[in-house]
Amino acid sequence: MNDLSDLAFQQQLLEGVSRSFAFTIPELPEALRNIVTNAYLLFRVADTIEDENALTIDQKQTFWGELIAAVSESGDPEKLVNDLLPLLSSSTSPAERDLIRHLKQIIHVTRGFHEHEREALKRSLGIMCSGMGWFQKHRSSQGLRNLAELNDYCYYVAGVVGELLTDLFYDYLVETSQTRATFKKLAISFGQGLQMTNILKDLWEDQNRGVCWLPRDVFKAMGFDLARLSRKRYDRGFGRGLSALIAIAHGHLKNGLTYTLLLPKSEKGLRKFCLWAIGMAILTLRKINRKKDFTAGEEVKISRRKVKGIMLATRFAGRSNVLLKTLFFLSARGLPDKAFNRYSPFFFFIG
Repeated sequence: MNDLSDLAFQQQLLEGVSRSFAFTIPELPEALRNIVTNAYLLFRVADTIEDENALTIDQKQTFWGELIAAVSESGDPEKLVNDLLPLLSSSTSPAERDLIRHLKQIIHVTRGFHEHEREALKRSLGIMCSGMGWFQKHRSSQGLRNLAELNDYCYYVAGVVGELLTDLFYDYLVETSQTRATFKKLAISFGQGLQMTNILKDLWEDQNRGVCWLPRDVFKAMGFDLARLSRKRYDRGFGRGLSALIAIAHGHLKNGLTYTLLLPKSEKGLRKFCLWAIGMAILTLRKINRKKDFTAGEEVKISRRKVKGIMLATRFAGRSNVLLKTLFFLSARGLPDKAFNRYSPFFFFIG
């Protein structure tokens, strides 16, 4: 296949494994679309390996190492595919299997990027896989030890993605008054807000896999022991714990808005890419907050109509920081947020 067909195929793979990124990434400037898509697909391969319960920790470590080697041009992606595919269980979706099956084509696109871009991808993927490896060894069905561990986990699986995107965005921008360090600090918080939202939405599906990413200390302070977590019995202490985490995620998404508002108003694509992610996360948090006794992620999943509403509203308000802050405030109305200042070292929201 030539480069064009490989790049087009990336979009097809993306549509299979991520509904949200399949329509947000095409909003990016053309110069960023291919590498951001490629990065997401590589991260999704690493995530698929993490989620596959049929693999031992040692096997996961081996496959992550082979993935990083393939990105570094010192490994053979075809060998990784041939070794990994037969070991995948029914828990890996057909779309994820298809992603693994076409890893060689994904890596072919990776190797067409500039050296500094490949190095950035390799660095981010290495950090992610290293962190995933640690948490695979220490994961528990009774939750993480504390909020600090949750912060670390969110950094490894989402914050590092924000750092990479910031490097790519920063290199793309002709000029900006903000330092790269400021953007990266906000990006880590932004990523944590998105990841915490996913963790809350998927908590029962994770429990089915014998995993819980909720912090025991937060729930203990609310009078609930995560060892008693069960979808068959709702406990008010558990609801209070969810409220605390919703508040923290809400605060991080405020930082995500700050990140977005610092992007030049002329960069409509970059802004929409961020705003749509923020909007979907905020509306998901609202559904969780209204139905803390939900028993499946499907119950708190936002509708396509809501997604279209987010797209329309941000297209209208995208160049006005005042309108965007108003829109965020209205969308987040009713969400708890008092816990954020107490629990998080990051707070940059432009009021």
